[in-house]
Amino acid sequence: MKQPAIRVIILLFIFLSLFIFSINVNSTTLKATLTLNGFEKGESGGGPAECDGKYHSDDDPIVALSTRWYNHGQRCFKYININYQDKSVRAMVVDECDSTRGCKDDIVDASRAVWNALQVPKSQYGETGVTWSDA
Repeated sequence: MKQPAIRVIILLFIFLSLFIFSINVNSTTLKATLTLNGFEKGESGGGPAECDGKYHSDDDPIVALSTRWYNHGQRCFKYININYQDKSVRAMVVDECDSTRGCKDDIVDASRAVWNALQVPKSQYGETGVTWSDA
């Protein structure tokens, strides 16, 4: 076999491996603690969102992710799927829940719209277990 053919086979193998890896990464479901956050001015979220420096409506399905999941803004304006029991909602990442400032490492800090869409009982508002994945 000639040298160029071997290179093509090696490159094809690398490409396919990376492709398969990217599929597996995007389909990962992670356990998290869902917390309730206010994204409007003067609410519990504090200042404006990290992704765009703006406040957002609590009527929109939006979230702040723990620092490691926020990943230096790599998830800004991307969507995640959040699952609670038999319900699911798609929410956009707009902020970081800063783990260096007291936010735990497994937090999906969500707007009221997310909690309502998941139909979490009011008695569990504030903090409950969920799973999530990239949309």
